[in-house]
Amino acid sequence: MTSVADAQVTHRVALRGDAILTSPRWNKGTAFSLDERKEFGLTGRLPFRVNTLEEQCDRAYDQLLSREEPLRKNTFLQSLKDQNWVLYYALLSRHLKELIPIIYTPTEAEAITNYSHLFRRSEGLYLTFPTQDSMEEDFIEQTRGRQIDLIVCSDAEQILGIGDQGVGLAVMFDPSLVDSLLAGVDPGKALSVTLDVGTDNEDLLNDHLYVGWPHKRVRGKEYDQFIDKFVQLVRKHHPHSLLHFEDFGVTNAKRLLDKYRDKHAVFNDDVQGTGAVTLACIMSAVGVTKSKLADQRFVVFGAGSAGLGITRQLRDGMVVIDGVDEAEANKRFFLLDRFGLIKASLGAEKIREGLQEFVRADDEWADVPANERGEIGLLEVVKKVRPTVLIGCSTRGGAFTEDVVREMAKGTERPIILPLSNPSRLHEVTPQDANDWTAGKALLATGSPFSPCRLPNGKDYIVAECNNALIYPGLGLGAVLAQARALTDTMIIAGTRRLASLAPALKDPDDALLPDFADAPAVNYEVAIAVVEQAIQEGSAGVDWTKEEVRERVAQAQWKPLYGMYVHDPDGGKA
Repeated sequence: MTSVADAQVTHRVALRGDAILTSPRWNKGTAFSLDERKEFGLTGRLPFRVNTLEEQCDRAYDQLLSREEPLRKNTFLQSLKDQNWVLYYALLSRHLKELIPIIYTPTEAEAITNYSHLFRRSEGLYLTFPTQDSMEEDFIEQTRGRQIDLIVCSDAEQILGIGDQGVGLAVMFDPSLVDSLLAGVDPGKALSVTLDVGTDNEDLLNDHLYVGWPHKRVRGKEYDQFIDKFVQLVRKHHPHSLLHFEDFGVTNAKRLLDKYRDKHAVFNDDVQGTGAVTLACIMSAVGVTKSKLADQRFVVFGAGSAGLGITRQLRDGMVVIDGVDEAEANKRFFLLDRFGLIKASLGAEKIREGLQEFVRADDEWADVPANERGEIGLLEVVKKVRPTVLIGCSTRGGAFTEDVVREMAKGTERPIILPLSNPSRLHEVTPQDANDWTAGKALLATGSPFSPCRLPNGKDYIVAECNNALIYPGLGLGAVLAQARALTDTMIIAGTRRLASLAPALKDPDDALLPDFADAPAVNYEVAIAVVEQAIQEGSAGVDWTKEEVRERVAQAQWKPLYGMYVHDPDGGKA
């Protein structure tokens, strides 16, 4: 594969004939030059005309447009990726804002749900519980001779909005492809791993076409031993890689992150990525209101992995940026889940692991109405707390009712409202409703793309998309390039602050709280620079760079979808 600096470097490739045409890493299709066709035995296997990459993108885009439904477009792009990596990424980069919703939120949820029925070709590495005796052998077979910088793994237990999907996530939607597209991580140095420990999804268990292990999910000690066996293989064979955990269940996500973060460079997008992009969004919002993080009162509706991750990231940001004591910062947060406000009288059986530091004392709420089960709902919390920030990650569509939003608007001049649940049908409130119910004063961001809102003065208000992909690819690239021993909290906050500094709202209060998604590659480049600079500053980097040379070093290291020149060599590249 090719970086910006060596777009025309000569690659020595061992494959010939059909083997190179069926290798997505090396295939150029009709872009093979006449000399390359002769050298690689392709003259009779390809039509005469040699196309440029631009011409190939035009053809592929025309083919894509012939599919009307988003899922059909998704499967077309998946097929293209299976054939030619450079063409796939080049096409996406030319139509980024249009096609990201096809390969990512919201279309990927439908694609993952239908994975077994859409299955055509295996990709990545499948590690399955009943075959774990051969785990190391299987792992080495897939990675032998390869430099692996990024490993994305998932057990697909808790995919936001669609839940337990067994196998399929790390392959049907591999987050590393976004790292490649938006940050320049070389896809040839990335590996997606499906950790198949069964599924509790009855629809999948009863589906005769389901391609995963048809067994109830393994839990407890056996689960932990299986995951640990995998992590130790990563540490043994690829000690400088970044291990990215994706869509693990609420009982495992933070627990596994905490278990391994001091042993290897690990990252959990649901816990850290969601929290980081939300922190950046709120930092730009408080910039608009000329206040500080420590001045805010936060109500977080939905206390699962995402909600807790957001809360902790906001709390940590408050501690680092504003110098607030952690215990004092915790008091700024009011969390609700299906039992209402998280308060002491709910008892240990209803307060899950990880929430203890945010539990509210009952005597604070003695004068607040509760239901017959003693639970305090969202409206009553808003009335008492008078929050400045309202965050939704509950997947309960419409939960931010008109009463809730209007009540919030009574207590703050510029309500900061972030309905983050995906897909869009599960958003807690639509941006236009939130805008109307606050007389156009709300500062808004959502988890999926929405059209602009019309303000009372007739001006359009651009709704920021609070999308993890604005930051996690840059965090990942920065950690990889820094060869960091760990992706530290301070490295994440450095990247977050850089993202927040790029917000259009800081120049125009009626503009978006985050950069436009079309600018995601440039944004993630800046995030990666900030992460590497912080790693160098705090001594966690494994590279001997000065901070002054980081910008150029990152630019040189970024992979771009461009064809290099090939020479046949029996000892050259294969994988």
